[in-house]
Amino acid sequence: MAWSGNKAAVVLCMDVRFAMSNSFPGEESPFELAKKVMTMFVQRQVFAESKDEIALVLFGTDGTENALAGEDQYQNITVHRHLMLPDFDLLEDIESKIQPGSQQADFLDALIVCMDLIQQETVGKKFEKRHIEVFTDLSSPFSGDQLDIIIHNLKKSGISLQFFLPFPVGKEDGTGDRGDGHLLSDHHGPSFPLKGISEQQKEGIQMVKKVMMSLEGEDGLEEIYSFSESLRQLCVFKKIERRSIPWPCQLTIGSNLSIKIVAYKSILQEKVKKCWTVVDARTQKKEDIQKETVYCLNDDDETEVPKEDTIQGFRYGSDIIPFSKVDEEQMKYKSEGKCFSVLGFCRSSQVHMKYFMGNQVLKVFAAKDDEAAAVALSSLIHALDELDMVAVVRYAYDRRANPQVGVAFPYIRDAYECLMYVQLPFMEDLRQYMFSSLKNNGKCTPTEAQLSAVDALIDSMSLVKKDEEEGTIEDLFPTSKIPNPQFQRLFQCLLHRALHPQEPLPPIQRHVLDMLDPPSEVTAKCQVPVSKIKTLFPLTEVLKKKDQVTAQDIFQDNHEEGPTSKKLRTEGEEAHFSISSLAEGSVTRVGSVNPAENFRVLVRQKKTSFEEASHQLINHIEQFLDTNETLYFMKSMDCIRVFREEAIQFSEEQHFNSFLKALREKVEVKQLNHFWEIVIQDGITLITKDEASGSSVTAEEAKKNENLTLYIKNIFKWHLLIFGEKCGRESVHTDDNGEN
Repeated sequence: MAWSGNKAAVVLCMDVRFAMSNSFPGEESPFELAKKVMTMFVQRQVFAESKDEIALVLFGTDGTENALAGEDQYQNITVHRHLMLPDFDLLEDIESKIQPGSQQADFLDALIVCMDLIQQETVGKKFEKRHIEVFTDLSSPFSGDQLDIIIHNLKKSGISLQFFLPFPVGKEDGTGDRGDGHLLSDHHGPSFPLKGISEQQKEGIQMVKKVMMSLEGEDGLEEIYSFSESLRQLCVFKKIERRSIPWPCQLTIGSNLSIKIVAYKSILQEKVKKCWTVVDARTQKKEDIQKETVYCLNDDDETEVPKEDTIQGFRYGSDIIPFSKVDEEQMKYKSEGKCFSVLGFCRSSQVHMKYFMGNQVLKVFAAKDDEAAAVALSSLIHALDELDMVAVVRYAYDRRANPQVGVAFPYIRDAYECLMYVQLPFMEDLRQYMFSSLKNNGKCTPTEAQLSAVDALIDSMSLVKKDEEEGTIEDLFPTSKIPNPQFQRLFQCLLHRALHPQEPLPPIQRHVLDMLDPPSEVTAKCQVPVSKIKTLFPLTEVLKKKDQVTAQDIFQDNHEEGPTSKKLRTEGEEAHFSISSLAEGSVTRVGSVNPAENFRVLVRQKKTSFEEASHQLINHIEQFLDTNETLYFMKSMDCIRVFREEAIQFSEEQHFNSFLKALREKVEVKQLNHFWEIVIQDGITLITKDEASGSSVTAEEAKKNENLTLYIKNIFKWHLLIFGEKCGRESVHTDDNGEN
């Protein structure tokens, strides 16, 4: 039932006679199972955004409504819905409006009505496939007089046929297993055991087999499905259908060699379509909601500002830089157009898979019906393959798109050959992290038994099964065939809410949870290695030791300031140090990734002198400030804060005070006034006598650093005032005390 690719016209033909409602105790009736199968098929088409058109014909209805109906012909057959795109209305009709009828109808007559419907309603439309699906239990009498004519017209019109029955149909005796009986072990089960099939149904089965074998030969029997088998195959929502749109371009190598190519998206990250909208909660209509955006000044009156008087601004640190649409257009990269230009070649081993990025993979072929391009591209592909090399490519989708740098590597298969393009990162896209080595930590060295146990666990959890005798490899967990569970859950909830608006959402479907579990074969194989891992890597609960309370702790003076309080602070800091040193592992110098913690570890472990460690830290602070970026400003502040704490701790306050004075001068020279504001806001000052006995700086002298900020602010405002007067604008100069 799952159609893909080309557009199809599908007619669902359902038997609604009252006999379809009969069932054995504890089992669902064929009528309900048929509705479930149709619902699953239609909902897959709806959420896949399929362009297939679907019609619904019912036979056995109390009334008659079809174009062929006469006095005694084609009675009790109703065209419930004509060919059109599937929607939630059709799903609602199948669920609630289709009810059992009380009349008999010949399902071959219903088949003729479906054929006529397809022929009449596909005129002037382009359909690659025409298809009829019949849902019946074959328990009603039928006339086979026109069977040969029906088969002839089906072949002539190119209409394919499928039957869906309450029981499986075999190839030999008409009933039983089709050879894939393991598919039928569904919880629904067939509604009729084989022994419960009537003579009329057996006659109907022979007629169905004759029709299908006349249309498709032996393969025609594969188009006869049981309801339970269909439910199992249709339980997963169909993926959204996308046409692969060709991207024609010129592959250029240097200035003289050009090859006409066409590229297709082979892999593309699929996202949920952004169809969410705001509707009125009572009427559920979008038209009843009106959205209005108003721009106001941030003043007491909230003065409204027309949209044309606004301009977008880019926040850079504490400043906002106005940036108009004109500026944005001028800033955009302008290229000559689409581009697929080879910058050079390199060994495939030099391009690591960890550098692959982007959300798509392109397959690049030679242009259609261009023999010269096909020969040239094939030569390039085979040369790259033989030399084990790849092409580094500059790629731009069109003149509006920013260029990319990527790698194109050869991809040769029996059916076709092409180049595969994957985007590579720029410098800013890379994230460099430094982690401590486990090899340098004696406590983390595993034993041979532990290493062997982990190796055995990895081997037992392999998702690839190799058959050495036949030389085949089986993928036990093929991710490319697993549907996105996010889509499955979303579609399930949307469908339920559309059909049952007042009921709570259902739980996640069992098959969605099951498909994300490891294969049962892998789970069984890893039980023994997992048990060994538990034995060799025991976990013990670490209980926090209770602090011993002494008389001094109980009766001490809370306001005491002296050696005791300083000692307590030192012990607290030592605790912090032990955690940091454990995380850092072996630190030999102040690095750029985590300089503050590196500095703290070095000075506390006394691996280098305080002067040398502080010199390394200051170099990184200056490098961070040269970037003039807020992110690195924050990193500099962490360094300065730790520098100050450790200087007090180790009585090296002179080093910090000299650094802060020098930093203030560099801020003035480099015009980093906004950074100095951050320093003052964080309360970073010179270390005073009150904080460290070795310091000669008083609180008043330390305050002078803050006064520099006020001075810089006033100078900046003074320049703005002069600029405003030159532009003929009125300006009011206000200092930090609010005086004019």
